[in-house]
Amino acid sequence: RCELEFDFDHYHMPKFDPPETISLDDFFAEEAKAGLKERIDESAGSEAISGKRLKEYEARLEEEISLIWKMGFSGYFLVVSDFIRWAKKKQIPVGPGRGSAAGSLVAWALRITEVDPIRHKLLFERFLNPERVSLPDIDVDFCINGRDDVIDYVREKYGKDKVAQICTFGTLKAKAAIKDVGRVLGLSYAETDRVAKLIPAPRQGFDYPIAEALKMEKRLREYASGEGRELIELAQKLEGLSRHTSTHAAGLVIADRPVMDLLPLMLDKDQQVVTQFSMGYVEKIGLVKFDFLGLKTLTVIDAAVQMIKATTKETVDVNSLPLDDERTFKLVSAGRTIGVFQLESSGITEMVARMKPTCFEDLVAILALYRPGPLDAGMVDHYINRKHGREAVTYLHPILEPVLKDTYGIMLYQEQIMQIARDMAGYSLGDADLLRRAMGKKKPEEMAKQRKIFLKGAVKRGTDERIANEVFDQMETFARYGFNRSHSVAYALISYQTAYLKAHFPKQFMAALMTLEMGDTDKTLKNLNECKEIGIPVVPPDVNSGLTGFNVSKGKIVFGLAAIKGIGKKAVEPIVEERSARGEYKSLLDFCMRLDSSILNRRLLENLVRSGAFDWTGLSRAEMMERIEDVLKYSQQRKDELASPQMGLFGSSKETEPDTFQPNRNLLSEWPQSIKLAQEKEALGFYLSGHPLTKFRRDLQRLGTAPTDELRKRSDGSNVVAGGVITFLKLKNTKKGDRYASFILEDLNGTVEVLVWPDVYRKVYGVLSDDDPVLIRGRIDVSDERCNLVANEVESLIALRDRTAREAVVRINTSTEHQAKLENLKSIFLEHKGNCPVKLVVCRDQHSETVVSLPESILVEPSEVLCNQVEELFGEPVMSFR
Repeated sequence: RCELEFDFDHYHMPKFDPPETISLDDFFAEEAKAGLKERIDESAGSEAISGKRLKEYEARLEEEISLIWKMGFSGYFLVVSDFIRWAKKKQIPVGPGRGSAAGSLVAWALRITEVDPIRHKLLFERFLNPERVSLPDIDVDFCINGRDDVIDYVREKYGKDKVAQICTFGTLKAKAAIKDVGRVLGLSYAETDRVAKLIPAPRQGFDYPIAEALKMEKRLREYASGEGRELIELAQKLEGLSRHTSTHAAGLVIADRPVMDLLPLMLDKDQQVVTQFSMGYVEKIGLVKFDFLGLKTLTVIDAAVQMIKATTKETVDVNSLPLDDERTFKLVSAGRTIGVFQLESSGITEMVARMKPTCFEDLVAILALYRPGPLDAGMVDHYINRKHGREAVTYLHPILEPVLKDTYGIMLYQEQIMQIARDMAGYSLGDADLLRRAMGKKKPEEMAKQRKIFLKGAVKRGTDERIANEVFDQMETFARYGFNRSHSVAYALISYQTAYLKAHFPKQFMAALMTLEMGDTDKTLKNLNECKEIGIPVVPPDVNSGLTGFNVSKGKIVFGLAAIKGIGKKAVEPIVEERSARGEYKSLLDFCMRLDSSILNRRLLENLVRSGAFDWTGLSRAEMMERIEDVLKYSQQRKDELASPQMGLFGSSKETEPDTFQPNRNLLSEWPQSIKLAQEKEALGFYLSGHPLTKFRRDLQRLGTAPTDELRKRSDGSNVVAGGVITFLKLKNTKKGDRYASFILEDLNGTVEVLVWPDVYRKVYGVLSDDDPVLIRGRIDVSDERCNLVANEVESLIALRDRTAREAVVRINTSTEHQAKLENLKSIFLEHKGNCPVKLVVCRDQHSETVVSLPESILVEPSEVLCNQVEELFGEPVMSFR
């Protein structure tokens, strides 16, 4: 028989042990006061805390300490402060703050946050409300590489039996419900997938239920009223039900006793202890939740700061940056926000470019404004117009001006609602927080009660009842959209830190960013294009200067060795360690001789060569690829000889013999550019030293193509023309057995997924092949979640260029090497006789060139074969058509 009694009246706080000579509350107060003194001592210049300001800080600290004592949360603050201090001591980056906890001066004093709440006008009562006692909730961001170490520390300190991660129940959302029901009904994957794709993509994290999708999507309505009636009806009945359990991404409970005594537990797939209650129920029985979140941006910031120190000897403390740096705001206003925390999406980048932020307060506002409510209500337009003087800033009453001045008269933050209630109607901040909550829940009875209290207080303090009513109406409207200012300030700090690093140390910042994202081809391409745009050279991997990740060397970003396919971190580490210990590698053979045979294999060497990691040897990549087998055999033979006892007795005393084996130079010239790039892409996943589309740049401009990175900005359903190289081509069949294709189109700016449905595929299948350049005419299918190009026409760029070419142009320089090849060039032209005239452009320097029209006896037939022969002759693409 099992007997279980739930206790909803007591908290099971983790036990923090203060020194024996002092009580927990007194120790907490001492720590907070000592921490504030440290903060005050660190303040300087215009931000120095002294005089009246000092008294304000001391008074607020006393007030917060008193409230925390009263609510019984002293130990909670000490626990959080302890594991954060431990993390910082272990050099694990911690975020400046998150959520309403950033409004606490005690949290700032205890180094839990890096946000000064008085400087940033934040309210403690938004975090802990004395009028409504509830558990505190401090969420903490950690660098992704150190988060698990902090959790392990907590388990060791408080006892593994007193710590557990929190369970979550995954629910069936619209798309999953359709797919699961379709599987049970025996429908094909292709059909259910097609129907599921009719559900609109989430908008800023909010999923559309099937009922809402039916209103928005005509094709879904038609399907639901016909052959798909049963599927849609069953899916709607199941939608929202729990489907599976998983472990909460961040939540952890720490108790004062074994958690097994308080609630049921289970083991997750990693054999970690997890509660069987989800978060809400865990808190109801008095367990305290701590959120340990992994934030990749902190990892990027830390890597950038370390790289800055290594390359410039300069130490950057991101928590002490001036918040009025002109270069930082110039970068953000220009829309150069790739890598800038929370400002990367195309929508917010466009908003930032319109707003042109000039101060930190603007960044705080941007994070609060870029949400569905404010966007739909037109608040963004009002804010931008008022900031730039295109719209008057007005206040219903003078009392509102000090509260709303920073946001140009717009109620943007939840804290502003609370401040207005306090200043106009005499609410305590605790009661004002209850008013804010009531407005958010929109309960008519509660709102009528609150309106009466507000009007009575406002009139008593001298405000006209009509004005007070208008203010309350405005508060009620904006409370639906109001954002937590504390969270916005804390995250705006991270946005500012990343923007500052990018503005002042762009090479180091971009190298750190690319290291973190090197497993994502699309993001790496986007980052490479950003480097190109801001003038940062990115060079191929190099075994003599490269590291595991991307790094900065001689003013350039060197591609990360671990980003090469088939070469993981385990293989890179000994390469770098050997180089650090005994100097740079001298040749391909020296490289093989110095590394352990367990690391070396043909595939590793081939991908290093393909990627350009041995270009410094002076040998062509073609030559090195041809000799890899010989080099591997010879190096192993020499290692065996050196390791044999006979060699030890009679051989050379040197560890290695002189490098007598060398691949014969100049036996093989370099591959043509097209082959070299294809090999490079095979090793890296994309083109780095060049792009096969470069020679079609003029053609693409002439044809009015849209760059892929701009397609998302186009309206859904709009017609576009795009050009690029086909990658990841997949051929599939519909339920009826009709063949269609999908592929990634890659141009010089990025990528986009292309769909070629059966009716179009039947006409164009002959031009669809991986790595071939094509021109596509089609329409955009765009949403927050995806951006696809649905093709109406697909044409080979090569065929199009050859068919429309009116003139061939060959650009060479005045070098002896180039001049010596002119006779061979003439022979190639005579092999490809046609009707297209040829111009020879001889470049003398950057500003001077001579154009020579070849005689009519030399007319050519445009073709890719001709281009490749000319390229092979000169070792680079020098021929184009127009």
